[in-house]
Amino acid sequence: MRGLSLYFCVMTSAELTASRLMTAVAGPLWSRAAWRATKSVLAALFVATIGTALVGVIGVAWGAAIFSLATGAGNIGHIAVYVAAVIVGPVVELWAVQGVTALQRSRLRTVAGTDISAGSRTERKPWPIGPWLSATTWRQIAFHLLSIGIGAAAVVVAICWLAPALAIAYLIVGAPSAAATVSCIGAVALLFAAPWLAQFVARADERLARSLLGPSHTEELALRLESLAKSRAEIVAATDAERRRIERDLHDGAQQRLVSLAMNLGMAMARFTDVPEPVQQAIAEAHEDALLALSEVREFIRGLHPAVLNDRGLKAALSGLAARAPLPVRLNVDMPQPAAPSVEAVAYFIVSEALTNVAKHAQATQAEVAVTRDGDLLRIAVTDNGAGGAVPDGTGSSESGTGLRGLMQRAASVDGTLTIDSPPGGPTVITAELPCES
Repeated sequence: MRGLSLYFCVMTSAELTASRLMTAVAGPLWSRAAWRATKSVLAALFVATIGTALVGVIGVAWGAAIFSLATGAGNIGHIAVYVAAVIVGPVVELWAVQGVTALQRSRLRTVAGTDISAGSRTERKPWPIGPWLSATTWRQIAFHLLSIGIGAAAVVVAICWLAPALAIAYLIVGAPSAAATVSCIGAVALLFAAPWLAQFVARADERLARSLLGPSHTEELALRLESLAKSRAEIVAATDAERRRIERDLHDGAQQRLVSLAMNLGMAMARFTDVPEPVQQAIAEAHEDALLALSEVREFIRGLHPAVLNDRGLKAALSGLAARAPLPVRLNVDMPQPAAPSVEAVAYFIVSEALTNVAKHAQATQAEVAVTRDGDLLRIAVTDNGAGGAVPDGTGSSESGTGLRGLMQRAASVDGTLTIDSPPGGPTVITAELPCES
């Protein structure tokens, strides 16, 4: 009994090993990955055939027209026809290349599940000369040429899958016994190799498409830069909108309540004159505190986003800044057209912070603000007659380096630039250039 049990254990182990081996060898024949790869390479063969016929025929016709024009000695009509062919050829060829490229991307997305971005279209202008000067077009042409090899490999994959049927047909027509044995063994080998070969060709096709049909490294960096610039513009716009909302809420809410409180306390002071002195003093102090709080809230609101900037524009807002400055400020604004709201807000805060720095640190007796629009650029210049020596890191003088860095950051938030010219002894000139449509 013990020997019999050992025999059955050995047989069971051998059968399990054989089953696992059969699954490992024959499993890929009906695996989803193998059939998906096969569909992908057959679709690649179909599209490559279309692309080769379309692009190749147009290219050959174009070359023949150039050759005939260069070597032929025909009449005027003959020359006119071939000149027209030479001129129209590149346009038609470009349409063909771009059309087959779009078809290849659609094929990869639908059959292989690979989505390849078309990249930036900025290189394609002016059309049709621009695309022929772009590396993207020539990379696409290179892919269409190499896709002929992918198509040939797809034919081999199809032959591998059809090898049993071909072997059976060979046997039916009466193949010799030795040749029949060899054909059967070869058919089985090709059949088992078909899944692996299909997946290998599909991977090669996908890598080739990603490297030649997808955006290049330079295009990827350009797309990323464009995306970052767009995101930053959206953040700046959202921040400006949030500032406006907070300013509006404070103006319509807390500020109005403080105004009402100050008025009520003022009326109480005027009405209750016969109350004890401590009560009158408490009401007077509360009135002063309410007025101080109201003044601070108004200044805070103005620092968030001045309402006059929305209502009357940048010139009126800067006029208010100049009037409130603790030193004489000469203002010159020349803006035939307004800039984008976010740019005008940045311009306002640059002037506001620059004048604050002048009043606190520059030891100046007067300042000048000039704002002009030159095409798509908004130029801002703030000049003072102070001691000079202002540097962004704050090492050159007592002027706040943090404030100057803040000015630079505000300008950079809308893709603008800010420069500071402040030699020792003055004058100090802060110049900012902001794109009007950021």
